[in-house]
Amino acid sequence: MVDIALDHVQACRDTGLSIEGPVAQFTQKIDATTPAELAGVYDCILLGVKAQHTEEAVGQLMAHLGPQGVVVSLQNGLNEQHIARLVGQSRTVVGFVNFAADYLGPGRIGLGNRGALKLGEMRPGLTPRLESLAALLRGFDPDTQAVEDIFRFKWGKLAYGSLLFATALANETMTESLSDPALRPLFVALAREVLGVAALAGVSPVGFDGFDPAAFAPGAAAHVAAQSLDRMADHYRHSTKQRSGVWRDLAVRKRKTEIDSQIADIVRVAQSYGAQAPVTEILIQQIHEVESGLRPIARANLLEFDQRVRALGLPA
Repeated sequence: MVDIALDHVQACRDTGLSIEGPVAQFTQKIDATTPAELAGVYDCILLGVKAQHTEEAVGQLMAHLGPQGVVVSLQNGLNEQHIARLVGQSRTVVGFVNFAADYLGPGRIGLGNRGALKLGEMRPGLTPRLESLAALLRGFDPDTQAVEDIFRFKWGKLAYGSLLFATALANETMTESLSDPALRPLFVALAREVLGVAALAGVSPVGFDGFDPAAFAPGAAAHVAAQSLDRMADHYRHSTKQRSGVWRDLAVRKRKTEIDSQIADIVRVAQSYGAQAPVTEILIQQIHEVESGLRPIARANLLEFDQRVRALGLPA
């Protein structure tokens, strides 16, 4: 394992990496290193850095990737395009992750619950290497799947993830916010917009872990969207991770989120097709204001967000 945090690396080497939470509890000493100390050439690199650190991390690791090796992006967002530009499309594998985990401290990771884990190629289709990588990751989650069109899941996660970014504007748990009847119109408008951008890009997202894209389609009955939001809320109800990693970045670690390297891609894709994504733009603006200290984290942010979305006069 490779990490830039020396104290984390040393803890993993000296006392072991501790996995905590309801899914598994164990400590295992591992061969951890920093990028500067890394030696050797490898056939597979599993990349799990925050989206904004993708290009820097791949740049550090390229010298250690074998000529037929692959970089597997186990990240949120659409980072695979950046990875492919650096290592080549044929050496890039796309990952989709939805399990809940947090860095708790040097050598300590909280694994809050299980969630969907899928792999796909940059182009639709199944390959032997994809099946092999999925088999490898079943050591982590036995339900890991290789899928023919991974970007249907990636865009589904962008829509799902936009809702989790929104919940980070408040201190309530993800479950509390997603199941709040007063906030349902806001979440519906946000998800519907992202799914609409996906459609412009020729992608038909699929659902997972309670998220049903059809529930947020134009004209869908309000109670259907409410049921999907309730299922999403229930997914986190029994998890030890009650708030998103975005909230943790803002409230605990006091650092920038992945908003510009993940959610802002929705706006960029929309603009590339001559469209706009005004609901997503409000979300990005409010997250920026929290990052810069201009806006406290509070439920009032979501109520204001809802009012601004209503003022847009979007079709129901």
